[in-house]
Amino acid sequence: MTIGDEYDVVVVGGGGAGLAGAVSAAEHGASVLLLEKMPRLGGSTGRAIGSFTSSGTDLQRRAGIVDNPDDHGVDAGLFGPRDYESRNNAELRRWYFGESSATLDWLRGMGLAFHGPSPEPPNRVPRMHNVVPNAKTYVATLQLRLLRLGGTIACNAPVADLAMDDGRVTGVVARIDGATRTITARRGVVLAAGDYTNSSAMISKYRGERFAIVEGINPDALGEGHLLAEAAGAALVNMDITYGPELRFVPPQGATLEQLLPSRGPLLRLVTVVMPLVPGAVWRWMIKRLLVTWQHPDDAMLADGAILVNRDGRRFCDEGISPDREIAVAGQPDKQAFMLLDESLIERYGAWPHYVSTAPEIAYAYVPDYLRLRPDIAVAGASLAEIGRARHLPAGALEESVARYAASFVDAAVAAADDATPADDATPADDAASADDAASADVPRTGGRPLAGSRWVLMGPLRAYFTNTEGGAAIDHDLRVLDGSGRPIPGLYAAGQTGLGGMVLWGHGLHIAWALTSGRLVGEVLGRDVPAATGHGAEASPAASDRPSDA
Repeated sequence: MTIGDEYDVVVVGGGGAGLAGAVSAAEHGASVLLLEKMPRLGGSTGRAIGSFTSSGTDLQRRAGIVDNPDDHGVDAGLFGPRDYESRNNAELRRWYFGESSATLDWLRGMGLAFHGPSPEPPNRVPRMHNVVPNAKTYVATLQLRLLRLGGTIACNAPVADLAMDDGRVTGVVARIDGATRTITARRGVVLAAGDYTNSSAMISKYRGERFAIVEGINPDALGEGHLLAEAAGAALVNMDITYGPELRFVPPQGATLEQLLPSRGPLLRLVTVVMPLVPGAVWRWMIKRLLVTWQHPDDAMLADGAILVNRDGRRFCDEGISPDREIAVAGQPDKQAFMLLDESLIERYGAWPHYVSTAPEIAYAYVPDYLRLRPDIAVAGASLAEIGRARHLPAGALEESVARYAASFVDAAVAAADDATPADDATPADDAASADDAASADVPRTGGRPLAGSRWVLMGPLRAYFTNTEGGAAIDHDLRVLDGSGRPIPGLYAAGQTGLGGMVLWGHGLHIAWALTSGRLVGEVLGRDVPAATGHGAEASPAASDRPSDA
């Protein structure tokens, strides 16, 4: 593969946003170079389930669902914390919602199939469209489309800097095939390099130093696009807003059934024909398998009394306080912990309405599901010793931790009674006894109760992760990156997580929909004035839009 010195468009990042932007620009006649720092394409999109949440779609209409972007905007504001939602760029998010259904049509025009729409409260109507069979299909389909359109892809090609001339971004400085090269972008550079969930420096800077030990769900998400934008003078917005930290079970070793499903070629076409005909019960079973692979345990389990122990079998935090507990998990050996359930919790989280994890209104996973589908992270036994041995915890550690935990409730009751009784002058012996009690005391607990019973389940390892970061470069409706005064930086564009523009996207399927929608739109902007005579992108788009500029 030969990499030229000059292209109409250079895209930085080969995830969903970057691939969509490259394909769209090529469809509109631009010569395109896509640079990806990793050995393969995909980014965070390739790690996702693949939900695409949108309103006013053709699939909704076929299902008899009446919906519109205005209602979607109202409902989207009900998902996230109020203090975060108050900082949302409402105008930009409403514009995005109005464009997303056209993106779904564009993707379906390439042959992608979607199951749904499915409900997700508090959305008033079903809006979640799930790509068949999973998010890898986005990556494979867009990659193949880009190559057929004559686009160029270079992996293992990190971008170190932006080339600039008199305030305009003119290209990139990248490491390609072991050499540092400057590649000119005649029309513009698109930053689509994902988020910064795994950048300890950026997390420390914007969330606080104590969060720096928490990892990102995508280990490759280091915020390089944000740093490039900032160096060019971009305004970065909402950089302290993150989804997480939250606790998640570690993924299984090896490929799951869903990961083995085809994402390209004739077998994919067969799957896209068959999957929409699959009975709902089978589809929910497949989603349930994904739930026990990717989703986090519901916080209610800890509120209801489950406790966390480390690899030494010891409690180490107040399970009732977040994000302190997640930070504490990240500080344990191997950054791992286990969740212990007693008999009453096993029964409570064994059936509706108390689930371990969920994709709302689609599938719910309970304790028996984890014991059946994820024996690597869920073990049951008649004694603490039995489940401790199964996870190679030190002998007697769980028994001691549970006993100390139970004793802490007695101690708290005694202390409360003592506080209510006037005390006589303390003696040295009393002081010594108090010191001994403090040394052997368990970690304090907000809420909770002693654990007991003849059935026990240990779930884990768990790790603390940041799932998404909501900070990004400020942008306009042409996806142009804006500086601190709100002026576009000539030649610089952003899409996906790098270009969130102040939007807060809580709920399933909004980040992928934004990645693909912003990519489609930035490609239209950058390709719309390219002369057809360039010879690039000659193949017509299967569902291309001739949308004029919104700026």
